[in-house]
Amino acid sequence: MYHATNFARAVPDKPAAIFPQSGRQITFGELDVQANRAAHMLQALGVARGDCVGLSITNRPEFLVAMLAAQRIGAFYVPLSTKLSRDDLAYIVADAGVKVLVISSGCFALETPGALAGLAAQVVGLDVPEAPLDWRTLMAAAPATLPGDASPGRVMLYSSGTTGRPKGIRKPLPEGVFDAVEPANRAVAVGYGMEGDAVLLSPCPLYHAAPHRYVSAALHAGVTTIIHERFDAAEVLAAIGRFHCTHSLWVPTQFHRMLQLPDAVRAAADVSSLRFAIHGAAPCPPLVKRRMIEWWGPVLDEYYSGSESVGTTRITSQEWLAHEGSVGRPTGCIVHILGPDGEELPPGATGDVYFEGDNAFEYWKDPAKSQGVVSRQGWRTFGDVGHVDSDGYLYLTDRRHFTIISGGVNIYPQEIEAVLLEHPAVKDAAVIGVPHEDYGQAAKAVVELLDPSQASPEIAAALLAHVRNRLGPVKTPKSLVFEDQLPRHDTGKLYKTELAGKHGTAE
Repeated sequence: MYHATNFARAVPDKPAAIFPQSGRQITFGELDVQANRAAHMLQALGVARGDCVGLSITNRPEFLVAMLAAQRIGAFYVPLSTKLSRDDLAYIVADAGVKVLVISSGCFALETPGALAGLAAQVVGLDVPEAPLDWRTLMAAAPATLPGDASPGRVMLYSSGTTGRPKGIRKPLPEGVFDAVEPANRAVAVGYGMEGDAVLLSPCPLYHAAPHRYVSAALHAGVTTIIHERFDAAEVLAAIGRFHCTHSLWVPTQFHRMLQLPDAVRAAADVSSLRFAIHGAAPCPPLVKRRMIEWWGPVLDEYYSGSESVGTTRITSQEWLAHEGSVGRPTGCIVHILGPDGEELPPGATGDVYFEGDNAFEYWKDPAKSQGVVSRQGWRTFGDVGHVDSDGYLYLTDRRHFTIISGGVNIYPQEIEAVLLEHPAVKDAAVIGVPHEDYGQAAKAVVELLDPSQASPEIAAALLAHVRNRLGPVKTPKSLVFEDQLPRHDTGKLYKTELAGKHGTAE
């Protein structure tokens, strides 16, 4: 029964997704018909089994329609951040071999003049006048029936590398009928009891890996999902009671923002329907998590995983209170901590975190990087550092390569540094992660100018604007400071630990 098509037949008038801020909603029956139309549309544009479709769509019903369409014509589909710069969008479209790109208004890349020119894909626009093809026009001409050659498709996720260039994660297409049960969807639905009268609240962008997975699981389990176009702490909090939400998906930044609401607003909120408040994507500050458990009760349920799916841990509120700071014990896999020599370390010792299990994958077009995450024992890693206690609970203590996690999003310093170095006034640059009350971490740039005497608030603002124009708002540092000379070894290695000690506070 775990497929949206079955629920389109059984409960066609049940809401599949409700978008409170726009007032839009789509039923399971409507979703099925629209997905069929989109499937025919993509095929008419030349998409065949094994081809790739790109989805750069804001939180709106059409994202779900396009996702299900790709899932039923044997296509790979890439959820693309709506905050990508034009350069990053073009890179992923070309790298993934995207045949058709569906892009909606509200995407940052469209702020660049001529953003759609030269893209290595046919472009279908949703409320994008400059797009060569129009979504509504094409959909109106497409049949509402299921394509006769329907077959199962699969998501292809991109997870940025330490060099800053995104890495594609593509696994083989599943075989068999298009409406077969997908194990990952079923695991989420069964693991959290997300079926029947359950209602999922998802206030996160649908292009992120976790929201995509949980919303997909909910749709295929016949569960109504409440999807916000943008996160507003008061509106999202009120939605829990308004729609009697039983399940919800969060990043820690959102907890922090809800805790900052006026006492009267928080006291008036009805969260009694919640069975699970699932969170991940970034470490949750212990104080924030304690306050959330005190407020909502023991419904917080944390996971640790990644786009590569090499392993997963999970921890309940009760477990966390007894193992504060842990991200849980492994589920369906075994965790190992390895030292610099590749040998396994005992409980309590800090080292690289690896997972043993059925977790083989490859980075798209990058066999060297694929092999680089595999230990000599055949275990795989996300690149994190941590330790395991005597009870088998995993604690993350650091991020390899100085990766910054800001509001649940990975930010890679080297890419930002390279863009800063493009500016004619910059001699050297470093980007470090600093504590941030709202985002957990924020990127901070430390810049050495060719002429240090020119350091000023005006040139700092100009440098940040330069980064924003090239990389988009998410990757732009929240602050920038100047140094007369950055600390580097004769070999060129940058001493970021020294910089972090000197500049490791937010400004």
